[in-house]
Amino acid sequence: MVTDLVFCGTPRFAVPTLEALVQAGFRLRLVVTQPDRPRGRGQELAASPVKQAALALGLPVSQPEKIKDNPDFRRQLESLAPRAIVVVGYGRLIPPWMLGLPPLGNINLHASLLPQYRGAAPIQWAIANGESVTGNTTMLLNEGLDTGDILLQEEIRIAPQDTAATLGPRMAESGARLMVKTLRELEAGRIRPKPQDSSRATLALILTKEDGRIDFQRPAHELFNRMRGFQPWPGAFTVFRGKNLAVHTAAPVERRDIPPGELRVEQGRLFVGCAPGTALEFLELQPEGKRHMTAADLVNGYRVRSGEKLGG
Repeated sequence: MVTDLVFCGTPRFAVPTLEALVQAGFRLRLVVTQPDRPRGRGQELAASPVKQAALALGLPVSQPEKIKDNPDFRRQLESLAPRAIVVVGYGRLIPPWMLGLPPLGNINLHASLLPQYRGAAPIQWAIANGESVTGNTTMLLNEGLDTGDILLQEEIRIAPQDTAATLGPRMAESGARLMVKTLRELEAGRIRPKPQDSSRATLALILTKEDGRIDFQRPAHELFNRMRGFQPWPGAFTVFRGKNLAVHTAAPVERRDIPPGELRVEQGRLFVGCAPGTALEFLELQPEGKRHMTAADLVNGYRVRSGEKLGG
């Protein structure tokens, strides 16, 4: 069995893998995570989820600001001589010296069926693009962006109402088990790394706030999928009466009588036209600076009228 590991990770998605490695009997010589960052309204320094989990497990933690040109960090890892380095959402490119250090390589857990959805937001974009199946991949890191050889893969179904917030934890738990299996099979010599077919590659680029802006020229089902994929951030929003309006939940409907971006009020229900032949029914919304409310509350409280426009 691979006994000595170094673990590099930062977000909550990486925590189940860290915990599973410890429970499986691997010896975690060091946990590497991002430095504490200011968070919240008070901008107080907060530890990453991986750091919190590592400390709870009694594991040593290192938080270098940089790793590429950091002789102290390099000496530290070289002195540990890990059999493998496990990387899950660390948030830094792994430099060549680190790639070549462990005999079994730097093993990454990526939340897609590579070569599909290479990049920073694979779970979000898989849902946003209407996929019904995704999965996890363990791979050997190289100097490219998620281009290394594949070790193991496992499919995971995306339920029709899944959001990134509901699918992410399931994928994290499944990925943790896949990583344990990968390390055991790799050490036993039962895995033959498989090169990726880059001609089939797609990208899952990092999300921006603008990705959450609703474009009513898109079909309603496409907007619905984007809303699911972009939860909890950047969410979905538009402009209503000159101010931002967050759309928390909505449902696609077949309506051919509402122009894109135009509101229609019917017995307390609120619809908006999308690309020709479709519409969204708004269910839960939040006007800028106000509380979360139902569509009926918005209609009544703001005296919303049919024919008003969204966007701009």
